[in-house]
Amino acid sequence: METNEAVRALAALAQPLRLQVFRRLVVAGTDGMTPGALVEALGVPSTSLSFHLKELTHAGLVTQERQSRNLIYRAAFDQMKALLGYLTDNCCQGEACMASDGSLRC
Repeated sequence: METNEAVRALAALAQPLRLQVFRRLVVAGTDGMTPGALVEALGVPSTSLSFHLKELTHAGLVTQERQSRNLIYRAAFDQMKALLGYLTDNCCQGEACMASDGSLRC
């Protein structure tokens, strides 16, 4: 991950509702969620949610797929892992600290 990508992703997550949306989509896993389900789960207006989903999508943290008449939003797990890797890349005195199972060694 490049620095500009990391900054864009961190900026998108640096807002309470966007962080809630992203975490809810992470929990939903590969099934994802419709905007209606997110509105119901989070108790936010759909217009507000739409703006925040757009920001998360622009940052590459969320994907959108049309299934018939519904939009399905999913957390972009590869991008999330890349961001975590970027943040922890040199945390152990310059040595790789991410174990093969995804845990930190330091």
